[in-house]
Amino acid sequence: MVVSSSLQPRMLSSFVRDRFIRSTPPVQHLFRFDPGSKHVSMQLSRSLSGLTDLLFNRRNEDVPDGKRKRLRPGKISPCQPVPDHILRPPYIGSGQSPGIASGPEVHDEKGIECMRASGKLAAQVLEFAGTLVKPGVRTDEIDQAVHQMIIDNGAYPSPLGYGGFPKSVCTSVNECICHGIPDSRELEDGDIINIDVTVYLNGYHGDTSATFFCGEVDEEAKTLVQVTKECLYKAISVCAPGVEFKKIGRTIHDHADKYCYGVVRQFVGHGVGRMFHADPVILHCRNNEGGRMVLNQTFTIEPMLTIGSSNPVMWDDNWTVVTEDGSLSVQFEHTILITKDGAEVLTQC
Repeated sequence: MVVSSSLQPRMLSSFVRDRFIRSTPPVQHLFRFDPGSKHVSMQLSRSLSGLTDLLFNRRNEDVPDGKRKRLRPGKISPCQPVPDHILRPPYIGSGQSPGIASGPEVHDEKGIECMRASGKLAAQVLEFAGTLVKPGVRTDEIDQAVHQMIIDNGAYPSPLGYGGFPKSVCTSVNECICHGIPDSRELEDGDIINIDVTVYLNGYHGDTSATFFCGEVDEEAKTLVQVTKECLYKAISVCAPGVEFKKIGRTIHDHADKYCYGVVRQFVGHGVGRMFHADPVILHCRNNEGGRMVLNQTFTIEPMLTIGSSNPVMWDDNWTVVTEDGSLSVQFEHTILITKDGAEVLTQC
């Protein structure tokens, strides 16, 4: 792998792919592509752009153990319409590929109130989406219901149309690490599903996700879900003005190690607010990256843990990312605001 600094390879969680990477001013970057393995890596200097490496691992067609069926793509229905009066994010209809905004999301009093509003709506939508998780329900049905609730509240579903993403929410089932596209697949008893909701309300994004149980789930999956959730809240608890961002990754990694779980390194949290994705890059693993939190800053923390391999493999749809060995993956996410006393979780009801 070609690298231009000490940064380890990683990918921005929430919709960044090779042809979407843009920054102003232009940044230096290095690529290497292996056609045989379909492996693409990209390294950009964090000091220049705040972007992270992009890593596309080989697609693996092996089957997992006999406990459950390997996840397979279903049929994808057409995009849902959004009323004309609803404010769109700048990347919609611009003809430009979305990128990562350089600089942190730091807000004044009005901006903080807008962030609280968008965060609260995202949390309410996610809570509603979780009630829909039942055996026999198609992930496309969840997307349709989420889409309707978002537009009914005067907001835009941020994922829809972001770099060509065809749906209003991400639904990542079982071994899917992230960016699962809702489709015709029916949920089955024993599945776990992460639902990732982002809404754009009054010019501000609120971003959150949680993993839900479908029917009767085994103890192995329940423990992974509980520990991943604990990782998120332990990481939030260390946040405050002046704290180094790398403390988040160390906190998550230390807790995951107690259970011998893998920590997905290639996907990260990010600044969020007026922009869907902005600085800082939030690593969920141990790291030596610089940077400190500042008052009134907003960003996401979104750890992804696995029972087995933490290596990500991308499907041919160029969105869906699954574990290399088919083992279960779990994610939880909140948008937080750095306050004088610590951190406020914006994406909770």
